[in-house]
Amino acid sequence: MAEHQPDPLALPAEEMKAVLAGTPERAAALLRAGAEAGLAEAQAAYGQLLLDGRGVRQDARAALDWFRKAARSGHRMGMNMVGRCYEKGWGVAEDRVAAAHWYKAAAEAGLDWGMYNYGSALGLGAGVAKDEATALDWFRRAAALGHAKSINFVGTFLEEGRVVPRDMAGAALCYRQAAERGDFRGAFNHARLLAEAGRLDEALVWIGRAGEGATPHYRGVMRRYLDASPVAVLRRAGAVLAG
Repeated sequence: MAEHQPDPLALPAEEMKAVLAGTPERAAALLRAGAEAGLAEAQAAYGQLLLDGRGVRQDARAALDWFRKAARSGHRMGMNMVGRCYEKGWGVAEDRVAAAHWYKAAAEAGLDWGMYNYGSALGLGAGVAKDEATALDWFRRAAALGHAKSINFVGTFLEEGRVVPRDMAGAALCYRQAAERGDFRGAFNHARLLAEAGRLDEALVWIGRAGEGATPHYRGVMRRYLDASPVAVLRRAGAVLAG
């Protein structure tokens, strides 16, 4: 006679937290049970595990199915992740129009990541008509919620004088705030302005932090900027990044 297995959703709250913080396999089993019971939060979380292959076999198509189920229940991150799947071609053919649609839904539902992704789509004209003024508006809304990447992009608009008058003091503040919140682009932009002000020791610290978190592509952007610098210590920092 098979041993009776307890319902994972009937676990006391503290024990459930312990399971989620434990092995990926146990966490995946608990989240799957919640997803199959119709809990939108569990559906979005289980979809992320499937997308990443943590505790379960990686399956982008199944991940998208769970994100869609969560999204249909009004789950904001579920909406955003459906958009990511369409943008990146995870489990489905790339479709920038569909991606922008879902990012807009997540943004209008109040999700900072949705605001950032929809703002990016508007700024690039990816799947939606290019509209930098509206893009900046969404970045500002996300920035007001403390979203680091959006704060950095508000700084970029201010530094470049796009849509709004050029405001270097405002840009510097945005870059510092984004850097302090862990955004690698913000960290490098903060470093750039520190270097231009002659504060090289501080700039080098932030260049190092930016390099730690940057994508390979952005590390290349950093290296090209530093390699072209007339300041030897900054060129050496670029060589370290290349190393």
